[in-house]
Amino acid sequence: MVQKTKFILNSREVITDAHPGTLVLDFLRQNEKMMGTKEGCREGDCGACTVIIGELANDKISYKPITSCLMPTGELHGKHLVTIEGLNLPELSPVQEAIVEEGATQCGFCTPGIVVSLTAALMEEESDISKDFVNRALSGHLCRCTGYRSLKACESHFKESIGKRSGVNALIDMGGIPNYFRDIPSRLKKIPSLTSPNGSAEHFFIAGGTDIYIQEGDILRKSSVGILNLNPEIKGVSRKNGHIQVGSLTTFEEFAAHPEITDIIPDIEKYMFLIASWQIRTRATLGGNIINASPIGDMTILLMALDSLLVLQNGTGSRKVPLTSFYKGYKQLDKTDSEILTEILIPSFSPDTKIHFEKISKRKCLDIASVNLALKVVEKNNFIKDICMAAGGVAPVPLYLEKTCKFLKDQTISKDLLYDTIALIQEEISPITDIRGSKDYKRLLIHQLVIKSFVNLFPNRLSIEEFYEKH
Repeated sequence: MVQKTKFILNSREVITDAHPGTLVLDFLRQNEKMMGTKEGCREGDCGACTVIIGELANDKISYKPITSCLMPTGELHGKHLVTIEGLNLPELSPVQEAIVEEGATQCGFCTPGIVVSLTAALMEEESDISKDFVNRALSGHLCRCTGYRSLKACESHFKESIGKRSGVNALIDMGGIPNYFRDIPSRLKKIPSLTSPNGSAEHFFIAGGTDIYIQEGDILRKSSVGILNLNPEIKGVSRKNGHIQVGSLTTFEEFAAHPEITDIIPDIEKYMFLIASWQIRTRATLGGNIINASPIGDMTILLMALDSLLVLQNGTGSRKVPLTSFYKGYKQLDKTDSEILTEILIPSFSPDTKIHFEKISKRKCLDIASVNLALKVVEKNNFIKDICMAAGGVAPVPLYLEKTCKFLKDQTISKDLLYDTIALIQEEISPITDIRGSKDYKRLLIHQLVIKSFVNLFPNRLSIEEFYEKH
């Protein structure tokens, strides 16, 4: 028997037997006839379909923006779905008023999604309203008419009307969102969990949906699906047994925001802005990025450089596989069909470990990589005591640069060493020409990214001026 999905849509409870693989976007527009959530690219790029999802954890509700074109309706069970209609008030909200005052809308197609994302940002506790705050909220939105200068100017309006007051209760008190939000936590607690939401013979497993809906979207609403995110036990970050343990369903955003991760990767927020928009980072999962096996998977490359171990579960048994040896060929994994990736284990680091990530794509930010590179280095007295390097876009698989890493160990950091390293990398990689660049261009990119990374990691030993071409 198919179990019904029960959730709160804006202020009212919804119980639906819609196919669990149906996109939230389609459910809203076709089933609920709510047209404020716009259909744009259907690939998570444009942000026109952005909604807010509220989820209870430890008796506290947190809200995040997501692109509804990449989320299955079956995952809404026990959650609060907020659309642009659910943010309307008798008067303009602070977000809507700022957009009107700055003339930051023309055709209006993208505006509902932008209002939703800016409101979601203000719903976060202790939001620091700044240019970075606005940029983060707008990162997943394309506006063809107005451009972004007038949208970014909304910052001053937020500071004036909202100031330091942020979070759900603060916004309710000042009339920034409707009063019905106060009762949502108690109402969600009354919705029982689903124990077996989609039967036992799943044909497709859906995690974040950021790739599978682009590749298989037309058939997911008709197929047997398993909604992995209804299993919260394989989500989260903790430190145990000498490792940082990361559940495979942990999203990019959850990973980057956790203190254990910010402690070892201080620049993780900067890297995340290069990797994906806020709206995608709240959906994309680390496990999905790894199992997808894309040769340019950004988080896969970073986790590979961190020397991560994968925990694969098969019934009651499990085994561990190094991520560096997980890929056997293009889309070929050291994994059986019956195994599920449940955890990623990141080993503990010495305090002098340095981590760096670089990415080049056609757009500066938030685009699929042409080439990416990640390094983990332990340096002592100008010697490289240990190093792990991984690169994407230069081979049929996410590539651990094994020969290069062996060569670099116990070497003295110098300009000549870096040139020798680049030469060895050129032998180890095998890029091809595709839509993201020619093979020669990718070889040039890895050359430049290696220089940039080492100069960034060892500014006391190397300067960028040393590598300028002289004419």
